[in-house]
Amino acid sequence: MAWQPEREPLQQLVGYLKDALSGHDQNAQRYATMMLGQAKSSPATANYLAYILSDGPLLNDLGLSSSDSVLVRSSAAINLKNTIKASVKAYPQPNLLYIRSLALSALQDSNSQIRSFAGSVISEIVQKGGILGWPELLPELIALAGNHVGNISPETQEGAMSAMAKVCEDNKQSLDKDYHGQRPLSIIIPKLLEITSSSNPKVRAFALASINTFIPETSQSILASLDAILARLFHLANDPSDSVRRNVCRSFTQLVDVRPETVKPHMGGLVDYFVLQQRNTDDPDLALDAAEFWLCVGENEQLCPSLGPYLGQIVPVLLESMVYDEEDILRFEGEADNADQEDRPEDLKPQFATTKTPRLAANGQLGTNGEAMPSAITGDLLTGDDLSEGEIEESDDGNAGNLEDRWNLRKCSAAALDVLASHFHGAVFAVTLPYLTENLRHPDWTNREAAVLAIGAVADGCMEAVTPHLPDLVPYLLSLLNDREPVVRLITCWALGRYSSWASHLQDPSDRKRYFEPMMEGILNKMLDRNKRVQEAAASAFANLEEKATKGLTPYCGPIIRQFVQCFGRYKDRNMFILYDCVQTLAEHVGPALAQQGLIDALMPAIIQRWSKVSDRSQEIFPLLECLSYVATALGDAFSPFAIPVFARCIRIIHQGLEEYVRSINNAAFDKPSKDFLVTSLDLLSAIIQALDNGKAAELVETSQPRFFDLLLFCMEDPSNDVRQSSYALLGDCAVNIFSQLQPFLPALVPVLIQQLDLDNLQDQDTEQGFSVINNACWSCGEIAMNEDAEMEPYVEQIYQRLVGIISNPEVPTSVNENAVIALGRLGVHCSQSLAPHLGEFGRSFLLIIGPVEYTEERAHAFLGFNRTVERNPQAMEACLLDYFKASAAFARHSNSNLNNRGNVAESFQRNLVGYKGLIPNFESFLQQLPERDVEKLRGSLNL
Repeated sequence: MAWQPEREPLQQLVGYLKDALSGHDQNAQRYATMMLGQAKSSPATANYLAYILSDGPLLNDLGLSSSDSVLVRSSAAINLKNTIKASVKAYPQPNLLYIRSLALSALQDSNSQIRSFAGSVISEIVQKGGILGWPELLPELIALAGNHVGNISPETQEGAMSAMAKVCEDNKQSLDKDYHGQRPLSIIIPKLLEITSSSNPKVRAFALASINTFIPETSQSILASLDAILARLFHLANDPSDSVRRNVCRSFTQLVDVRPETVKPHMGGLVDYFVLQQRNTDDPDLALDAAEFWLCVGENEQLCPSLGPYLGQIVPVLLESMVYDEEDILRFEGEADNADQEDRPEDLKPQFATTKTPRLAANGQLGTNGEAMPSAITGDLLTGDDLSEGEIEESDDGNAGNLEDRWNLRKCSAAALDVLASHFHGAVFAVTLPYLTENLRHPDWTNREAAVLAIGAVADGCMEAVTPHLPDLVPYLLSLLNDREPVVRLITCWALGRYSSWASHLQDPSDRKRYFEPMMEGILNKMLDRNKRVQEAAASAFANLEEKATKGLTPYCGPIIRQFVQCFGRYKDRNMFILYDCVQTLAEHVGPALAQQGLIDALMPAIIQRWSKVSDRSQEIFPLLECLSYVATALGDAFSPFAIPVFARCIRIIHQGLEEYVRSINNAAFDKPSKDFLVTSLDLLSAIIQALDNGKAAELVETSQPRFFDLLLFCMEDPSNDVRQSSYALLGDCAVNIFSQLQPFLPALVPVLIQQLDLDNLQDQDTEQGFSVINNACWSCGEIAMNEDAEMEPYVEQIYQRLVGIISNPEVPTSVNENAVIALGRLGVHCSQSLAPHLGEFGRSFLLIIGPVEYTEERAHAFLGFNRTVERNPQAMEACLLDYFKASAAFARHSNSNLNNRGNVAESFQRNLVGYKGLIPNFESFLQQLPERDVEKLRGSLNL
């Protein structure tokens, strides 16, 4: 007998579903949510939810209004999807068949929202049960969407095609698997192409969106149908439906990424088409999809040159699209001064600790300091709302309330102009210049603002072409810092920041006084603008200027610090984050110049005052601790008056974070704490230990409660890569600066260090970050090994095996290999006797990897240890002896005379080479195998 619902439990469940989505009574909402959670344990609950979703007959007797009915059915669908996700495999087959049939019937509902939810439920069933678990589904959806029998309602066609789109999106890989010699996708793609001929525009849009799901995958099924897909795209290009044309734009944009050769022959026609679509003022989403084509082509090295002949068409439409639309104008025009208003909780974005560059005993690793547009100009995510036909996304990105952060036509156009300028340079500026001439001084602020945005967008790519205009342009931009409209002041700050590199590198003192100093002062003054968004843009621009000017800001530290101090007194919570960035960037680049007592007396009380207001669990603590790390490094021992409370607080935060983590492991009711509290605290401890006089740093560590190295040991074993990376950096800093305090704890710490060096512990999903941890572990191992009192002999064999495992693995990044061989060489400084028997195994690899490494103290240490190892087992170098002589000559030729250990290393090379001279029968003939310059250097510097 088929399952039938009972009225009473049905009525109860409907009540809970209604209350769960109601915001009027929070107590009822919490209770309903709890009861729904409990109901999931009953196998019949999924049946009831499916019954409600499909608008079963008994619902008519419950007195629901039409709006309440949609609310309850939507809630049922959400809960059914989550229930299926959690436990569908435990459903009896009759229950599963019942749910499937009702979900399919809900695709025929007159309400589009219900049809969409039914599609989500169907897709979840397929995800959990597999394609073969419901083999008749895809043919049925295709038949309904394609109206094969001729009497399917338009609503049912749309519901079926929407469900099909979701199934395609959620099951891309499984649809392209081989099942008994056949791939479902090879059948689906031709069927979807047929459905794009439907008379229903929504069905056409969903069908094309489904095809778009697979284009990035470049599977054989897609490649086999590529000609047919292109033919349909050209046919659909002039479709009367905006939604269809949106998906046509997306198709071509995806083809640019995966098959640019299919797009290139049609570029002329495509330029005309996308320019026309971008000028569609009735559908801004269609215009955005069109604009993204230019961005994608501009970033494609193969296709970008083909846009050159069409810049006269493309650039003007990008410039037109950079003007604020009417909705934005209404939001921004006459924006009130709000610098004194407190921030709302939703104004504060989540903060995360910055990923640190790994410690490098070898060559330095160059970082990039990208110039980010402020939130009013460009966004971080490609997001959108008001989903229309052909769009599959259901989840919101969480930024719906912050319109300024959304990716839109204006931001995309500015980004595309930036990319094109970076490729075509002056040619783009030549097309842009007439627009700038017409609009920079336009009486309408929207035109002025868009022109300034354009000036900033072409800064990087067109600098050479723009430079002759900058002597006139910069003073005018500075005048716009006082524009009546905050939005104009904001964009001007950003644009000036983009040209700060030009101003910072002016050599003539009169030019610097005329341009650089006014630019610096203008941006600095706007950090105290009466509008908070302008403050943010100015602070971001000033941080950019700091990156470009670097030590050139040293003479101006006084006024800069005074302005920062005023900002600390006036900024609300949100802008405090960018202020920390300004302070730490200044500290990073001017370094010890900040250690003047007058600057310390001005800056530190402002930071400490804010420090005292921020709680240990506030997200603001992350950027604050990072800022203090840079400040401590810059001040050096002058930071000592502030070190005791700061050090103690870091210890407290680490201890609290570790306790909370253990509690969450033992009790699922507790949330796992953010690891960023540990990371930023560990990094600040590292900075303090490096900054202070060693005696003061040692005292801080000795008086720490709980014990410093006990906490460090826990952090070194933490499951988070970020925490371990910072932990091993701190361990190495302790070895360098406070080894006497570290030494008693080495028996506990070194085995954990050895374990970290094991490549087998790397997780596939986070290999890159895992290598950064190993990199720091290698560095700290080398620093510990350099201390004669480290008593490393008992660990040499294990460390050797781990380090050799690293340098012999071809998948290990170069920087990690370099740090591993340096650690191995330094291990030989005091433990060469234990390493000597292995020399034949690692000698060649050592020389090969260390060759390109910069000549530093660490490299010198490594060669000293390696030479001592060679001295104990010279015969082991027979296979790579020429390489060793070349390395000896290279050291003599390149090593800096300022290296502390240069003499010791040179002596060790000389001693070994003289020894080989006595061992090699025909030494002169052997030397002739070396390059002539190497022979000359060896004879001259090493007395051979």
